[in-house]
Amino acid sequence: MGLWDKITGEFIDIVEWIEDGQKAELVHRFERYDNEIKNGAKLTVRESQIAVFINEGKLADIFTPGMYTLTTENLPILSTLKGWKYGFHSPFKAEVYFVSTKQFTNLPWGTATPIIVEDPQLGPMRIGARGNFSIQVNDVSKFILGIVGTDGSFTADKISDQLRAIAVTRFSDMLGECGLSFAKLSSQLNELSKYCEEHIGPEFGEYGLLLTKFLVEAVKLPKEVEEALDKRSSMGIIGDMNKFIQYQTGESMMAAANNPSGGGAAAGMGMGMGFGMANQMMNSMNQQQMMQQQQMMQQQQYQQPQQQMAPPPIPSAVAFFVAVNGQQTGPFDMSTLSQMAANGQFTRESLVWKQGMQAWTAAAQVPELNNVFGSVPPPVPPVM
Repeated sequence: MGLWDKITGEFIDIVEWIEDGQKAELVHRFERYDNEIKNGAKLTVRESQIAVFINEGKLADIFTPGMYTLTTENLPILSTLKGWKYGFHSPFKAEVYFVSTKQFTNLPWGTATPIIVEDPQLGPMRIGARGNFSIQVNDVSKFILGIVGTDGSFTADKISDQLRAIAVTRFSDMLGECGLSFAKLSSQLNELSKYCEEHIGPEFGEYGLLLTKFLVEAVKLPKEVEEALDKRSSMGIIGDMNKFIQYQTGESMMAAANNPSGGGAAAGMGMGMGFGMANQMMNSMNQQQMMQQQQMMQQQQYQQPQQQMAPPPIPSAVAFFVAVNGQQTGPFDMSTLSQMAANGQFTRESLVWKQGMQAWTAAAQVPELNNVFGSVPPPVPPVM
């Protein structure tokens, strides 16, 4: 700096930050080059900016968008830190940081190495993912003191590596816990994005940042796995392989017959393919005959006279023992119990037991006895 520049620029009377569109700066320190800020200097804070005054590493006054004249009245915290009990009338030194509060969008993230997950259909698989996210400073104090420090120009790139690491770690945990197949993952990118945004946002908040958007753009498999899946899909589309081979052979024969330039070689090729097709057709016919024979044998087995089969044994009737005056009586079948119930000798409170029960139980609690009391009228109510 020349002598004249030093004299004319000894005191700073305008404090402002005109953002450079080429740089994605989250924080910009107002450079003074050892010059002092004049008492009564003008501070200009533009929209999507916040100005922060810092004195010896301590956060002082914060200014939102607007124009200010720097005096003791609007620098109360700095005045206390500087010890200006009665105001100041001379230039002062303080670090001024401008923080951009606009959204920084399209910050990319992606898995550097594939994530190994357990696919419920295909087994262990290596999956990669990529996307982007958007952030915005929403806690100036936390962001300046915890992240920026004394960095004079802090861009989004300086923190994006840490944010990307958080995003990839949480996304990997989510893939391991969700248990979805790769096919469902590929069709539910919106749901994945929303889930990650809700779970990653609080961690970004610890840096004083607001996660405004998190997108999972694609979930991909390694190239060799994709090729294997493509072959598997193709086999499923083809269906009956024998019919497909027959069709392809017939098409080849037609092409060879319609190609006069092929000469004897084409004719020989056609004959060879014809023999091959004939063999395939014979094999197919043999397989069909074997299947028909098996079906006929099964039908003959099912059509044998039913009288040759011995009938099953007649099931024994259900019988219950009944406790009467502390004594075991019975066993009684259901018909006998119904008569006893009609005569009042057997009630819902009577204790019963049959083979298979663990203990004597009131008849009303045994579902099999519900029909016994179905035809018994309830007691006649007393005359009022």
